[in-house]
Amino acid sequence: MGVELEWKYAADPAALEAVLRAYPGPWRTVEMETRYYDTAGGALAARRWTLRLRRENGAAVACLKTPADGRARHEWEAPCAGPEALADALTAAGAPAELAALTAPGLTEVCGARFTRRALPVGGAELALDRGVLTGGGREAPLCEAELEHKSGDPAATAALAARLAARFGLREEPRSKFARALALRQAAGCAE
Repeated sequence: MGVELEWKYAADPAALEAVLRAYPGPWRTVEMETRYYDTAGGALAARRWTLRLRRENGAAVACLKTPADGRARHEWEAPCAGPEALADALTAAGAPAELAALTAPGLTEVCGARFTRRALPVGGAELALDRGVLTGGGREAPLCEAELEHKSGDPAATAALAARLAARFGLREEPRSKFARALALRQAAGCAE
């Protein structure tokens, strides 16, 4: 299990381009397609768990996130063949065994995202610039954001870097995850959770 600690900012395309110019790289480019899953009865959402299958440059990666302290989340990731193998792949990687029982009745896709990520190590963090779309309930909304994820060292240094990036490039803190925003699209379309 890892602990994800990140700062997420809404941006516009011009701000992302300014960040790219300010940090010459080399940037790693990853094409991502994410699909989020839950049971028909919303068993995962009831626990504030997020289950996804993401294709990263074609490679499938399963991920489970569960609540932790503050802005942090517990996170498990594992290679995965497809949605039917999510629980097995993640529990083998150390995710809560409860996941298998919760998802045994079956999973349904609830929302998703398609985007291009440009990523760069900066100090003890990874800076990621994401552009694409969020999807849910047959609707799409633009996605344009910057994330700074703490990887090593002092989390306070990453927090300070996040604050400097936000001030320098006019970034606005985004309190909601990609999943929460894509799920809101689904709910606005009148789809059940």
